[in-house]
Amino acid sequence: MTLFLKARFRQPQIVLAPGVYDALTASLATDAGFEALYVSGASIAYTRLGGPDIGLVSMAEVAETITMIRDRVATPLIVDADTGYGNALNMQRTMRLFERAGANALQIEDQSFPKRCGHLADKGVIPAAEMVGKIKAATDARASDETLVIARTDAIAVEGFERALERAHLYAAAGADMLFVEAPGSSEELTRVVSELKGTLPLMANMVEGGRTPIRSTGALEELGFSLVIFPGGIVRALARAAQDFYASLKTHGTTDPFRDRMFDFDQLNAVIGTPAMIAAGKAYEGSL
Repeated sequence: MTLFLKARFRQPQIVLAPGVYDALTASLATDAGFEALYVSGASIAYTRLGGPDIGLVSMAEVAETITMIRDRVATPLIVDADTGYGNALNMQRTMRLFERAGANALQIEDQSFPKRCGHLADKGVIPAAEMVGKIKAATDARASDETLVIARTDAIAVEGFERALERAHLYAAAGADMLFVEAPGSSEELTRVVSELKGTLPLMANMVEGGRTPIRSTGALEELGFSLVIFPGGIVRALARAAQDFYASLKTHGTTDPFRDRMFDFDQLNAVIGTPAMIAAGKAYEGSL
């Protein structure tokens, strides 16, 4: 990476991090030129479990995903670590495991367990003091100060907007490196997040198609003062729609021919994933007698 994320977030230009959930999507996003990637817990749930983001994905499953992605790309990884998968001690183990696997930042949240997608109804939050303890535990456990702790609060939906801002200030004081107030319900609330918290720590925004927060472009969010924006589940929503169309076409026609203009062929996909270069690299180790 050209800059560590901590230094990058001090710059005025916003970082746009697309959601990824495996080595293929991470590779494609890297090839598209993104400077950081967001390993989305929701997208892992959607694709590995075929189910919703309601706290069913385990720490081990996310760690395995990070490991597979890191083996494929060197791009900085911002990882959705949910609630840390338990109390402060669980949080420390999560930090150690994810950091060793290749995470450059962990996003942790103050939801009660089992957590759910921040844009679903009926969330719960733990006491602010407990979350403060988790943040301190995470920062104590990291091997490098360059591994960031992003503190997310889901309190808007539970305790109201003002209390969410209060929690954000507490989390900044606890040692977080970035603040993430989840699911502002209007443009006015998005603007207030920045006006109330800018200058405290870098700020993160989350754009969910059809979610509770109005979608704003990366440029518009930069103008507001956000340092990071993620589009975490967009890739799965796009692929799910494409897959539905593909399977419907195959069932109707009994062949992939009508869909070929929306597909890579065999050689094209191998070129995208680097098969020729990988085979050539392997041959270099074969030697000769």
